Amino acid sequence: MTGSLRIMTWNVHGTFNLNPKFDLEGVCSLIRHWSPDVVALQEVDSRGRTDDPFMRLAEAVGDHRIDARSIVTKDGDYGQALFSRWPFAEPPEVVDVSYQEREPRRAIAARILSDVAGEVRVVATHLGLSIHERHAQAHALVDLVRPTRTFVVGDFNDWFWVRSVRGVLAQTCPVRTRLRTFPALLPLMRLDRIYVSRDGMIRSAWTDRKARMYSDHLPVIADVVFPD
Repeated sequence: MTGSLRIMTWNVHGTFNLNPKFDLEGVCSLIRHWSPDVVALQEVDSRGRTDDPFMRLAEAVGDHRIDARSIVTKDGDYGQALFSRWPFAEPPEVVDVSYQEREPRRAIAARILSDVAGEVRVVATHLGLSIHERHAQAHALVDLVRPTRTFVVGDFNDWFWVRSVRGVLAQTCPVRTRLRTFPALLPLMRLDRIYVSRDGMIRSAWTDRKARMYSDHLPVIADVVFPD
């Protein structure tokens, strides 16, 4: 049995009414409280700000990072980021998983050299809002997954069984969290998930209701092990 890896994913939803000024210190404080080894954040937004949230989050959350800025403007950028306590085996890959003319979407694929489980594969993403869009994007994610020691994490916007993301990912990552994360004030939907390859086991998984102060999504945190 390998040591436990703590994985966290959170859509910080930094631009709307629950956190209109994007309280970075509050977001960072909550993440530091759980001390995850790997963190995937979605909807990081620097538009209209004088600082760079991507950089500030990196300084507070993880020693190693990669950004995927899907929207780049003169006023700032918007997208997601992946942070790790451990180094990357090689520069992570940012893959365009956009669908037709809909909002640009990206996936980050990284090989991380962990101290407790050796090399692990992490794919972090934020999928689209339409069924056909998500279904196509899920198949693109499968191409980034390897058979063992793999995590696929993020906001999947997946709430229907028809052409579901989880049905596609079950081929390679059948182990998953099943926590309600949206809307944060009264969670009904399981939009945010951590998927694990079939050789992994989720020892425990939870959300943090304090996150309601900062986002309309709750984070998902999970401790995962890989039995020998």
